[in-house]
Formats: sequence, C-alpha cells, structure tokens
Amino acid sequence: MDLPRIGLDVPDKTSAATAVDSIMRAESRGVPMIWSTVGGVRPDAMTFFPAALARTNSIKLGTAIVPTYPRHPATLFSQATAMFQMFPDRFRLGIGPSHRSNIEDSFGLTMGKPLDHLREYLTIMRSLIDTGEAEFSGDYYNVKVSGGMPAPMPLYISALRSNAFRLAGETADGAISWLCPVQYLVETAVPAMREGASNAGRETPRMIAHVPVVMSDNLQHVRDIANPVVGRYARQPFYANMFSDAGYPVNPDNSPTDALLDHLVVNGTAETVQQRLSDILANDIDELLVMLIPGDDPASEEETISRIVAELA
Repeated sequence: MDLPRIGLDVPDKTSAATAVDSIMRAESRGVPMIWSTVGGVRPDAMTFFPAALARTNSIKLGTAIVPTYPRHPATLFSQATAMFQMFPDRFRLGIGPSHRSNIEDSFGLTMGKPLDHLREYLTIMRSLIDTGEAEFSGDYYNVKVSGGMPAPMPLYISALRSNAFRLAGETADGAISWLCPVQYLVETAVPAMREGASNAGRETPRMIAHVPVVMSDNLQHVRDIANPVVGRYARQPFYANMFSDAGYPVNPDNSPTDALLDHLVVNGTAETVQQRLSDILANDIDELLVMLIPGDDPASEEETISRIVAELA
C-alpha cells in the first residue's frame, strides 16, 4: 500500500451520513487519508467506512482506533477482511485497549492489564491477517480459528507510553499516538519503538502522530477552544501519566495547563499552520493524523485544513 504522509480525522461524525459526506468532501479536496475513532454508541466507522469507500475512488480510510475489549479479534478480522477484499489497499486497521472509564465504567468489562491484553490481541490479529488462521492460548484469549484467507492490511496499535511504543516496534506496522506532544514523540516514543523493532530483528515501523489544530492566531481563543477537548483526555489517568512523562503535568483539578495546550495544539493562520505541520513531519515523524478542533466557522475551517493537508500530501 502506498502510504500518505498526512491525513485528517473525519470532520463530522454526527451521524453515519454526515461522516460519509465528510469523507466525500475530503477526497474532492485532495485529502489522501481519513481516520476515525471508534467506540461507545456513536456511529461505527467499521460500518460506515464501506459506504464511504463505495462512494469514493482513491481516498484511504483507517481506524484510530477500534477498542479491543468489546470485539473478539476473530470478529474484528471478519469485519476488516471484508473491507480489505472489497477495497484492497484503501483500508488501514488501528486497534487499542481504550480507557478504564469506557471499558469498565461504561461497558462493565474487566480490563486487567491493558498492555498484556493488547499484546495477545495483536498476536492473534497478526496471525489472522497473515494466514487467515490463528491458534493461541493466553491469559485473555484461547483461540483456535481456521478457514479464513490472508488479508495483508496494515495493522497499527494505539500508544501513549514507552512500553506500548516498544510493543508497536516489536510486532505492529506502526503506532498511532493521540494528543502526544511532538517533543515527547521524538525524544521518548520513537526511540522506544526503534528499541522494540531492534529486539525483534525488524525495521522500525511507522510513527503516526495525532496533531490537533485550531485555525486561529488568537492564542487565548485557541486555548478556550482547545481546553474542553484536551481536558476530556487529561482527566483520563493514561493521558495524565503520559503528559507528566512529557514534562507537562496537568493541573491539580486534572485540567490541561496553558503550557501543554500551547505545545500540543497547532494554531495560527493557514500559512503558519501549514509550516508547523511541515516542520513536525521533518522530526522523525512518518505521518500526521490532523484533527481540526472547530472554532467560529467550522465549514470554512474544514475547507482550509483540507487544502493544507492536500498540499502537504
């Protein structure tokens, strides 16, 4: 698969129909890649992606990420391989454990040790993708399935801290960060992924960096818009720990600091945003997953960020 350097988080997931329309608009504007989160009770990207792929010609779609606990790996493979067979070279699968507030508090499922669970899930998925079969016995899964066909689609995992990036280096086709400061990715995450790859005797896989963008050069306005979005994650222990590792600990009330927002959120005029995204790509980052945080004029801002992504692709 010819992999792009940059893509967008799907701009509008209000409904399955608006998500498909967003993807069609993105392709018409030259955006090469769209990603979507999956989970909760929102419209499911694994379901609306095929509709979007059928109504477009070349744009690639990826999940960032499918939570592992609610879906058995064989079930997810069955869904993903159908998409791969219908639209080869246009679908990329990202998986990850999600968060305790989602998995335990909302779904009532026991997480145990998320990284161990992800390692088992990844092992099973890798076998299914490579061979169409899997036989595995571990702490979380006992699987013996056969009769499928190989579906060589890219397989990524979510990663926030060193051990997860190391796991990505060992086994996955790459890591998808989410709200990780770029400095942290360059100084901590990329070296950890290289270490995991070296230990496994393989080349370092792809680093996909999630980058939030606000199309404004008014710093206080940017902070006001970005704070609620980043704050939802800052209240999650996984993220709070990562922000602390990166040198940006959250406030005592678990809200993000201005220093974190200023480092994390790309903002400014269209020219400034394009240059900053280009600079990030020059820092050992293979690909950007750009998330627009809409401000006063969402439609115009979506058009502008789409043009920027198309020019950087």
